[in-house]
Amino acid sequence: MGTMEAEIGGGVVAVNPKPSKGFSSKAVDWLEKLLVKLMYDSSQPHHWLLGNFAPVDDETPPCTDLSVIGHLPECLNGEFVRVGPNPKFAPVAGYHWFDGDGMIHGLRIKDGKATYLSRYVKTSRLEQEEYFGGAKFMKIGDLKGFFGLVMVQMQMLRSKLKVLDLSYGQGTGNTALVYHHGKLLALSEGDKPYAIKVLEDGDLQTLGLMDYDKRLSHTFTAHPKIDPVTGEMFAFGYSQKPPFVTYRVISKEGVMNDPVPITIPESVMMHDFAITENYAIFMDLPLYFKPKEMVKEKKLIYIFDKTKKARFGILPRYAKNELQIKWFELPNCFIFHNANAWEEGDEVVLITCRLQNPNLDMVGDGAREKLDKDFSNELFEMRFNMETGLASQKKLSESAVDFPRVNEYYTGRKQRYVYATRLDSIAKVTGIVKFDLHAEPEVGKTNLEVGGNVQGIYDLGPGRFGSEAIFVPKVPGVDSEEDDGYLIFFTHDESTGKSSVTVIDAKTMSPDPVAVVPLPHRVPYGFHAFFVTEEQIQEQARF
Repeated sequence: MGTMEAEIGGGVVAVNPKPSKGFSSKAVDWLEKLLVKLMYDSSQPHHWLLGNFAPVDDETPPCTDLSVIGHLPECLNGEFVRVGPNPKFAPVAGYHWFDGDGMIHGLRIKDGKATYLSRYVKTSRLEQEEYFGGAKFMKIGDLKGFFGLVMVQMQMLRSKLKVLDLSYGQGTGNTALVYHHGKLLALSEGDKPYAIKVLEDGDLQTLGLMDYDKRLSHTFTAHPKIDPVTGEMFAFGYSQKPPFVTYRVISKEGVMNDPVPITIPESVMMHDFAITENYAIFMDLPLYFKPKEMVKEKKLIYIFDKTKKARFGILPRYAKNELQIKWFELPNCFIFHNANAWEEGDEVVLITCRLQNPNLDMVGDGAREKLDKDFSNELFEMRFNMETGLASQKKLSESAVDFPRVNEYYTGRKQRYVYATRLDSIAKVTGIVKFDLHAEPEVGKTNLEVGGNVQGIYDLGPGRFGSEAIFVPKVPGVDSEEDDGYLIFFTHDESTGKSSVTVIDAKTMSPDPVAVVPLPHRVPYGFHAFFVTEEQIQEQARF
């Protein structure tokens, strides 16, 4: 079969790949083993498989009635979920943190009680590797030097011989989570979304792949935006072939509008974008897909060009084509994550975490545990004047901060507070920082410290590391104070090997947590989180 025919409903397709185990499969395995032995240096440590980056062995069914230190407020009724890479099988050769199979860790909260669980996103990729009992798909960690080209050819060979079935994509679902039109979506930007159902007890069930009634035929960003007023979802996909970017709008009712191709000069990694009430903001930043340079310079396939300007395209968000897009230039940089954007008079304002000199392979050798000296990751305000065509930027923090989140009832609208993670290495979160955008940054600071626009820092303490913090308001909407609510996040203590969920007061940023829920199992470091409300759990139960 191998074609997307089995529609479940609501734009969801049942995933039913048809891999093949015959002679061809064994022959390709043998060839790959030989080439890896000849070409790959197996003495290189896999940094992303060490310590608490290492995967857990299996899923955890719901563990109920966990002990709660402190109390879980009523507004936290729902489920806190975080996704991240958890490779089920050891890599054949290289491995990057972006490669692991998506696993969702959830904390179901109801009436002060907590239940923990973890489930794989049941992707086509995972199903096929389970069928073979080992890793078969190409990895980002392999895509370096001439060996990278060889591994691309191995994937193409497996596909051509029908050893692997790529008709349902090859994504991991490991990057981010969002809720729209009655479904929790697990996202990775090289694939379509996977629809997840949250059961009453908190358990998670993969329903299938979203193709929006065959209207989605390209990849889908891991960072779509939900307009809290209209209920629409705004998204894009990027590709290695023209059109390099395709913009989409999905209605509140889950109907995907026609594609709007966006022209950019070359294929880039476009991880995030932003919306305002009237615009969508695209980021053409110089992290290029460069297979030729990968082979010649023995580098990872995505290469950053320090000589190119950063370009930002602003398009009316309901545009039917790209004719009205306006492009702006700012100094060279890269951006993984935006906090929010809005309009102020003639200007569009973007609050973002701006990187200088990114290198996706910077921790690949495991030797550089701390951040490179020429690397910085700072909160910035960028302004684009739609009348004059001029752009400006202003630094709002010291390095290094990322994973910025806001009260999402203000998405696309002017807001005041940003909650970001403080990083002391490429992926380890040492604290949560609260920024007040109404205050000016303190001059002369070289470190992140309370004062100026840094209203509070929740420090995790020595040997303890966290994850992206999600803001949950005490009262939904914009009628109460914007920061009246809680921040919830996973933490891990490397000295004890124990993990927990921590809840803190977002208004006060008090060092005393509101609640700590010790977990029965270690939770590896991961990517993005989301809070599914009780109302959403009840709504999608009907799906």
